[in-house]
Amino acid sequence: MPVQAIVFDLDGVLIDSEPVWEDVRRAYVAEHGGRWLPDTQDRLMGMSTLEWAAYIANDLVDGVTSEDVAYEVVDRMSQRYQDGLPLLPGAEAAVRRMAEYRPLGLSSSSPRALIDLVLGQLRVDGLFRATVSTEEVDRGKPAPDGYLTVAAQLDVPARTCVAIEDSANGLRSAHAAEMTVIAVPRPAHPPADDALALAAHIADDLDEITPELVEVIHR
Repeated sequence: MPVQAIVFDLDGVLIDSEPVWEDVRRAYVAEHGGRWLPDTQDRLMGMSTLEWAAYIANDLVDGVTSEDVAYEVVDRMSQRYQDGLPLLPGAEAAVRRMAEYRPLGLSSSSPRALIDLVLGQLRVDGLFRATVSTEEVDRGKPAPDGYLTVAAQLDVPARTCVAIEDSANGLRSAHAAEMTVIAVPRPAHPPADDALALAAHIADDLDEITPELVEVIHR
């Protein structure tokens, strides 16, 4: 079946947000006398707001609720984005280029407030016909819930979509939804080899994301 939609991830694909998330969460944990474990950042990537807030409250910090964690961390992230959006090279051009080709969706582990803030600041919010936060579905990445929900909102079969992802859990999520996946790995947080193997194409940067590439890899 032909490609019917392109679905972007947000964090690590359009914005270099993982270092910001790590800084903000590390600071929160340190300020509350908690402990940051060696695998904490990798575990947090792809989790929904409810999942990562519960993990911090239950495993890293004593005496706080997951609601407290989520509210304060998301508020700090909003402030950081308002001070300056960590846009990745080629992000806006890639979105506009692919929007001329097929309808766009977005599946992100960021909370709704941050998704809307980022897309609004980029002035591309009107180009996305469907956006889903994993806080709005039952399970975060690597489960396929977010991607399946985007496809449903776009009213297209998930297998006719091409997803753009960077992280191991994101690649697993889109692949589990039966989407064709393009990986754009971030050097600071390279995906696991088994997850990267799920990608139909591994791109060096967003400039590679073109309608021509999508037509070649979606078989």
